[in-house]
Amino acid sequence: MGARRTWFPWVHCQGGESPGPDHDREKSYAELFDQLDLNKDGRIDIVELRTGLAGRGLSRGSFDRIVQTGDTNHDGVLDFEEFTEYLRTHEKQLKLMFSRLDRNNDGQVDAAEIQHCLRTIGVDISHEEATRILLRIDKDGTMTIDWNEWRDYFLFKPITNMEDVARYWKHSMMLDIGEQLTVPDDFSEEEKKSGYVWRQLMAGAIAGSVSRTGTAPLDRLKVFRQVHGSFMFSGNVLNSFQFMVKEGGLRSLWRGNGVNVLKIAPETAIKFTAYEQIKNVMRGSNETRTLRVHERFVAGSLAGATAQTAIYPMEVLKTRLTLRNTGQFSGIADCAKHILQKEGFTAFYKGYIPNLLSIVPYAGIDLAVYETLKFAWLNRNRGQADPGVMVLVGCGAVSSTCGQLASYPLALIRTRMQAQALVKGTPKPSMLALLHNIVTQEGFAGLYRGISPNLLKVVPAVSVSYVVYEYTRIILGVDIEGRREGKGKG
Repeated sequence: MGARRTWFPWVHCQGGESPGPDHDREKSYAELFDQLDLNKDGRIDIVELRTGLAGRGLSRGSFDRIVQTGDTNHDGVLDFEEFTEYLRTHEKQLKLMFSRLDRNNDGQVDAAEIQHCLRTIGVDISHEEATRILLRIDKDGTMTIDWNEWRDYFLFKPITNMEDVARYWKHSMMLDIGEQLTVPDDFSEEEKKSGYVWRQLMAGAIAGSVSRTGTAPLDRLKVFRQVHGSFMFSGNVLNSFQFMVKEGGLRSLWRGNGVNVLKIAPETAIKFTAYEQIKNVMRGSNETRTLRVHERFVAGSLAGATAQTAIYPMEVLKTRLTLRNTGQFSGIADCAKHILQKEGFTAFYKGYIPNLLSIVPYAGIDLAVYETLKFAWLNRNRGQADPGVMVLVGCGAVSSTCGQLASYPLALIRTRMQAQALVKGTPKPSMLALLHNIVTQEGFAGLYRGISPNLLKVVPAVSVSYVVYEYTRIILGVDIEGRREGKGKG
């Protein structure tokens, strides 16, 4: 503690010379260190760093890297000299990146310069996306970024080159809540070749598996209410759970979860591959053209339809396994065998049409609301840190809820069609006939039967998905900013 207190930045001033920019920066380092040193022991540990910088939208991996990079004596903490040396070195790197962005050397960076710089490293973004990047950093509302704004924004973000900046700005988190997946991320050719894409997709699949497993009881309750309406479950959520536990024990709450988790990886892989191919077709001869927002949405919707077509039999199996009684099927293969023998292959595509129709309203509204909420936050908090965990969870929960409200009637009809076990050759009720029956017998509210447990699972699903996604990316060697971790991480 004494070593820090006896070393002050203003000792560098000689004689009567007036303090300069370096003096001001050293003084600001001292103030920052004092704020972060919560127990005032002259050292900053990882816990103090996370607490003091909690509002800056940094990941756990970022905090770990700051300590690891600055800790020159390898004692696991940062003393004052290590802290200031880390910031000096990092500012020099940030200055080089800022100079590279500022093409006309006027001391200001605008949206066009951001767009051009990212294009030179193989990352194509629209002018609108470049403007959103700018709004994250622009504090004074000039629609440009000066050196002070750039430095303050990235001071504690462990980036070392423009590729890191591109990844930090560009990629979103893949928060899976067990419903339709939204439009995939765009990746550069370098990221595809390096294997970064598949590590990212794998992290999303693992997070989705944990999230879906954690909320599986609510999902099973939703399916039961969708299929059986008010005839079987007339009580509240607790009574419904008691009914299912009484019929099959506590483990029965997770029926159908196995196939629900198994279909994540193939669905994600097919959707991403289809998305890339569809984008190439839409670009035509101009391979470098950036797709506009509506083109990206169309490509994402078509990719989602392709993925759903390929894995749809697994959706039917999931519904049948979720609804099964104790001892009805011995497993996934046994369930598939029974369906094929008694109903024929076409049974694996029951509810296919309403399922496809539900993709567009869900994905469109989910994406639009999420982007609108984030854009509103950026406009309201210009120049501040990126949205933190609570903001991201809130945006994800609200956008997903809006998407579900719009597409839920189609999802309910799909589930009821999937659940119908008809003898091979018998006529199948159409989507419109089923819709008419629901409205006639249960009223308009019947189209939203089971939505309460579905909405209840949104916040925990998004929260669990976020936490698991962050940790998994670190373990796989890609942190939240998209950089490769060094050896020993995770």
